[in-house]
Amino acid sequence: MFRKVLIANRGEIAVRIAQACRELGLHSIAVYSDADRDALHVAMADEAYYLGPAPAAESYLHIERLLEVARRAGAEAVHPGYGFLAENADFAAACEVAGLVFVGPPPAALRLLGDKAAAKRLARHVGLPVVPGYQGAGQTPGQLARRAAALGYPLLIKAVAGGGGRGMRRVADALSFPVALAQARREAQAAFGDARVLLERDVTPARHVEVQFLVDRHGTALAIGERDCSVQRRHQKLLEEAPAPELSAAERRQLGRWATRLARAAGYVGAGTVEFLRDAAGRYYFLEVNARLQVEHPVSELVHGLDLVHWQLRLAAGEPLAIQPADVAPRGHAIEARLYAEDPARAFQPTTGQLRRFELPHGPGLRCDRGVRAGDAVTPYYDTLLAKLIAHAPDRSTALARLAWALEHTVVHGVTTNLALLHAVVCDPDFRAARLRTDFLALHPGLLAEAPPPEEALLAAVAADLVGWPGAAPSDPWTAAGPWRGAAWPRTLRYQAGGVLWEVRAEPVAPGAWRVRVGDGPWRHLEAHVAAGRLHLRLDDQPLAATVQISERTTLDVQLGAARWPLVRPTPPAPRPLAALLPAPGSVPAAERPTLPAAERTGDDDEGAVRAPTAGVVVAVYVRSGDAVHAGQPLVAIEAMKLEQTLTAPAAGRVREVRAAVGETVASGASLVLLDLAPAATS
Repeated sequence: MFRKVLIANRGEIAVRIAQACRELGLHSIAVYSDADRDALHVAMADEAYYLGPAPAAESYLHIERLLEVARRAGAEAVHPGYGFLAENADFAAACEVAGLVFVGPPPAALRLLGDKAAAKRLARHVGLPVVPGYQGAGQTPGQLARRAAALGYPLLIKAVAGGGGRGMRRVADALSFPVALAQARREAQAAFGDARVLLERDVTPARHVEVQFLVDRHGTALAIGERDCSVQRRHQKLLEEAPAPELSAAERRQLGRWATRLARAAGYVGAGTVEFLRDAAGRYYFLEVNARLQVEHPVSELVHGLDLVHWQLRLAAGEPLAIQPADVAPRGHAIEARLYAEDPARAFQPTTGQLRRFELPHGPGLRCDRGVRAGDAVTPYYDTLLAKLIAHAPDRSTALARLAWALEHTVVHGVTTNLALLHAVVCDPDFRAARLRTDFLALHPGLLAEAPPPEEALLAAVAADLVGWPGAAPSDPWTAAGPWRGAAWPRTLRYQAGGVLWEVRAEPVAPGAWRVRVGDGPWRHLEAHVAAGRLHLRLDDQPLAATVQISERTTLDVQLGAARWPLVRPTPPAPRPLAALLPAPGSVPAAERPTLPAAERTGDDDEGAVRAPTAGVVVAVYVRSGDAVHAGQPLVAIEAMKLEQTLTAPAAGRVREVRAAVGETVASGASLVLLDLAPAATS
């Protein structure tokens, strides 16, 4: 076994590898970019070295710099984790030339399996069923369009060198094919340095089932059970579980035989995964091999009682695979939920910012793999995975209950996350009944909808304002002086959420206690006090498990269970002249509810401005000033956090001005194209 291991990665997988090295008595070496100087993986390693600027191409993807760090640090092996260079054959070969052990498959196996077209040919050769499609060398747009027409729609365009959903597009018809092809190729080139694509028939409905395997240098291969990873967004997984529900013993044995047969044929060494689609009739189709550790590996570890990172390091050192099939019989059930900084209600747009509060739960059967901590910044440079919550129990229903509890007791303030969506999926009747399919979220759009804040969330914000919780600025001298001082002066507090203005009436009844009502609702009893740096709440004599964080000067970020609501204190309207307050002669003023002041104008036509949904880099501009456009027509494409997003025209009209240029970095909300919308669209 080697002594010093360079971890060529960041985030939670780098933390995971550093922990495994410590357990095996190995010295771990971290690397970091400008954006990660104070990152958790840097603190967890035995030593750390600077790589370069924040963009991955100048740091985590820079092979020469990584090898130079390995030389300076005296590393004997390199663990690439997943993502970045984990499946890069050139990196693996460069490590070998430098005298370093690459913790992963040999370069030849990486080249073979990293080429999805070649991998499908190999799979077909060794007897695996393959999704019908086109994997040929003809790559001109015309050739691919003809192949697509012959294959039939809907279909998938996939990057030949791709993974993780990048360079993948679902195409519904021939009209959409040219733009989707250009997007997929551009994203593939940016992510993998290879713009080649393949075409596949869209197998829907289907389940995504994959097999974990290990292979040593002596030819021994072992399947470590299977996982179901069907619940996905943007072709990337959100929840995974092992074993895959409702598979027969015969199916499991067949999947394991296919996986090990393919691994041996590819000359594989180490840990890997073979992915399959299972259609509605129970037929399986080979998808691809992930020639690395998978994000979802913890569910297999918990169910089968082994440490896959330990085995990666041992196999890379040449140790034999001393595990018998009977040693990895599944015990219980495990489910993993991936916590991302993203906004499900806005097409899963990545979100950035500082994690003002970040707390993961502890309890029986729970494991939390994290890559960040409170105070860390989520930047636009890397994947936005914050942590993975994994529940293990004797059976699936208990594992689901444990995971639901864990999600309810996870606290995240400072960035929008998918926490509420994960909890909603785990509690959904179809998910609990294991009615799993890759289009699960498309069939359950209600899970993505933003819910209005419940009374409890509004009252938690009220309590924070009334006690002057850190950052909550009392809105008048009576509140600032203490809750009892203002007993004779009932307060009306106002909050905006989702474009709706909410009013809460509060009347002090004792120190730290108020009589409160939301709108015309019933009066309720609210208590609040601060102790040990925490805000403690009671509502109607029952504990209220809510957390409140001031994310901006006027915004209270309230989390209740797994759901979160940013509640904005509206700016008081400017005083109006007395004459404006008097009724016109002979008229009676109508009763008015308080209204919000009009939003500030930016100088743009708000209806015709197409804005960047997140910070990113412009990678394509499809229109010019004066062009006529129709609803849904692509205007601009931006790349953010390794994903490309295409912005389209909201309605028919004409381009007044293009404000974006290819290669330009734009801020979230930046106006990229101004449109003069057709009269019917603006009426």
